[in-house]
Amino acid sequence: MTLLARNTPQDAYRRVELDARIGGSDPRQLVSLCYEQLIGALGTALHAAEAGDNQRKSESLTRALSSLTALQLGISGEGEITWALRHLYEATRKSVLDSVLAFDAGAIATIRQDYIDILRAMTGTATPH
Repeated sequence: MTLLARNTPQDAYRRVELDARIGGSDPRQLVSLCYEQLIGALGTALHAAEAGDNQRKSESLTRALSSLTALQLGISGEGEITWALRHLYEATRKSVLDSVLAFDAGAIATIRQDYIDILRAMTGTATPH
């Protein structure tokens, strides 16, 4: 089975939407976009785990790790905020990787809510889905 055969129409739409948003974003918008992707991926992992869909859970955790990688690569500078972000992203990465081996819905839900709160504070918007 090829990778394209496994993608759903929703996956293709999400990819096109994401590519369009990335193309027109400034650095702050890219960080927000990464947070949105991380939040969405963690939410999908939670739903997949609840439904017993291990493949979807695994794909979602991989997407979450990709978002974290983008966030980590985007950190620049020195200082307390830079250190705090590096620590936050590394701790999140460790928890997500731990959940690849032994899924911890409580930890994933807490992490997801933390990033929702951060995104809300950054953008002043309502909670993402």
